[in-house]
Amino acid sequence: QVQLVESGGGWVQPGGSLRLSCAASGLIFRTYGGGHWFRATPGKQREFVATIFGDGSASYADSVEGRFTVSMDNAKNTILLQTDNLTSEDTAFYYCHAQNAWGKGTLVTVSS
Repeated sequence: QVQLVESGGGWVQPGGSLRLSCAASGLIFRTYGGGHWFRATPGKQREFVATIFGDGSASYADSVEGRFTVSMDNAKNTILLQTDNLTSEDTAFYYCHAQNAWGKGTLVTVSS
């Protein structure tokens, strides 16, 4: 059974940074082919943020391109999301997704 656990969320001022982590059990990100980050706010549909593929290549939503960086720590079987230059529009629960499994999310709040 695949379990995904996100961490690293918190409160940050506009322009700040956070690094989110997604740890997996029951799945090896590198051999499975990577994983994805999504985010959601109340009243809005969950939206795609970024994907890291098994070969280390990545894909981003237009809204985060150039500000967010997704990577994979193979030693820890973890995918990371470095979020920089955050704005209030980035406030959301951030979820990790792989192999039909979802984590419970980690909350990012950007405000002054």
